Amino acid sequence: MHHLIQTNMLNTKEIHSILSRANTLARHNPYPQTLKGKTIITAFFENSTRTLSSFEIAAKNLGANVIRLDVSRSSTSKGETIADTAANLNAMHPDAIIIRHKNAGAPEHLARFITCPIINGGDGARAHPTQALLDLLTIANHYHKENLHSPSINLDLKGKKIGIVGDIKNSRVANSNLDLLPRFGLEVILIAPPHFLPKTNFKISHSLKDCIDELDILMSLRTQTERHNAQIYGSLKDYAKDFCIRQEILKDRDIILLHPGPVHHNIDLADELFLDPRCKVLNQVSNGVLVRMAVIEHCLGINA
Repeated sequence: MHHLIQTNMLNTKEIHSILSRANTLARHNPYPQTLKGKTIITAFFENSTRTLSSFEIAAKNLGANVIRLDVSRSSTSKGETIADTAANLNAMHPDAIIIRHKNAGAPEHLARFITCPIINGGDGARAHPTQALLDLLTIANHYHKENLHSPSINLDLKGKKIGIVGDIKNSRVANSNLDLLPRFGLEVILIAPPHFLPKTNFKISHSLKDCIDELDILMSLRTQTERHNAQIYGSLKDYAKDFCIRQEILKDRDIILLHPGPVHHNIDLADELFLDPRCKVLNQVSNGVLVRMAVIEHCLGINA
């Protein structure tokens, strides 16, 4: 049994195995029913569209039964603790529980009360491990196109530079990527206004225009306004003047664009870029299903 709560719980060999499996699954039609007879519970205590749907589709693709905990109607809305919820879910003998929670540390707390794998679908501003894995897969497949036809995967990205742009301090996506991406050779530059930056040893910039020429990849992040204690900008348009990624900034540069979604249109990314072939947002969504299929198999100890 393996939990996946943060990316640092995976060693390099495991990451290679998961992402190789994701690419292998992409070539299957139909998908193998490796989860037939398994029951997966999704318990999302925070709103989600992409991640929740992606996990549920991933599990169903492999033949699992998926039970969604309706948090709005569950006993947690009546004051039941997450520990009580966990104990009750565990008594139903699921094969895995996928959780998202607004509080950092909730997946570890849940894991104390259950006997099946916990997969973190995002906790507070701390971690979103499957998002980082799908980002790594998207980048690696772009630069190593042989990955799409090979049983193994090349994750060597040494010499490539990625700029992560936006509300980095409040982003669980950024935190997981900052752990994962440098392990495979990527150099990271954090691009944001000072109040959106955490204390860090990574290279930083307060100007997208000043560092665009040295970047191979741009990852834009949503401004996490729901995690701000006070309004920082007069408006998001003020922020966008300096940090929205536009065609006039990219010009004809050889660069790819990533975004975990949901996108604040013309705040994070300009609308004109969604039809640009350098924009890999929909590739990320497709890869997300494949990665989550492989992650569920890994956590359940299924060697396909």
